[in-house]
Amino acid sequence: MNSKTNQNITVGVDTGKFQLDIYIRPLDIFFTVTNDEKGIKEAVKTIKKHQPNRIVIEATGRLEMPFIVACAEAHLPFVIANPIHIKRFAGAIGQKAKTDKLDAQLIA
Repeated sequence: MNSKTNQNITVGVDTGKFQLDIYIRPLDIFFTVTNDEKGIKEAVKTIKKHQPNRIVIEATGRLEMPFIVACAEAHLPFVIANPIHIKRFAGAIGQKAKTDKLDAQLIA
């Protein structure tokens, strides 16, 4: 729990080949970084400031691995989510629209 907000902070990461779309819930912070060493380093630095309880990232066939390794090295708690579960959850809550920002929010 983040002592500033008295709420659990959860980060959702939508992974793409060239970028990471990141949403921090409940702070309603959204940002995008490149999916390379520089972008991942920037993302980890920003995420760490908010002391998240968990970072949820969708398994994407290994595109997520550099980010996961960086989280592990920074001692950030992460969970790798099954894409089928995320898709089913989106259907269950009636989310039909699909953008990178909405995906990151959904994952969080």
